Amino acid sequence: MKRTTTISGKWAVLLFVGLACNNVQQEAAHTAEAGDSAGTPENHVMIPASGCYTGQSGKDSFFLKTEVFPNVVTGTLSYNFYEKDKNHGTIEGRLSGDTLIADYTFMSEGKSSVRQVAFLLSDSTATEGIGAMEEKAGKLLFSNRDSIRFNDGIRLHKVPCAP
Repeated sequence: MKRTTTISGKWAVLLFVGLACNNVQQEAAHTAEAGDSAGTPENHVMIPASGCYTGQSGKDSFFLKTEVFPNVVTGTLSYNFYEKDKNHGTIEGRLSGDTLIADYTFMSEGKSSVRQVAFLLSDSTATEGIGAMEEKAGKLLFSNRDSIRFNDGIRLHKVPCAP
């Protein structure tokens, strides 16, 4: 009898482990089915609100394209100075009310640089902000965002974005 009890004990343990494993597999299958029955999650494509702005000052020309997402603004910015090196690059920043503060990463004279830019955006214009800057961690940043002036900055006018 002792031997039967020992074998039964071993069989009981094996049976318990087998049932436990089977229950885990059934729960996983049930969870997968429940996910399927709830419907597969839909992929949503976020289409940003785009804005294109262009301006000219003498023989210099400027172009800004913004793509506004809920948490970030991305785009491109170009400064085409007459008979000087052009600056062309990307922006990434945030919109606070009607003011865009962004990092402008650009190539100039064969070197990649980063500086902060500010634009006051309206329905028809984007006016660049001007203010004192200082270098921190390899990029130029506004020393005091509260002192950025938009009166004397380059004024760009809204134009249709090219497809």
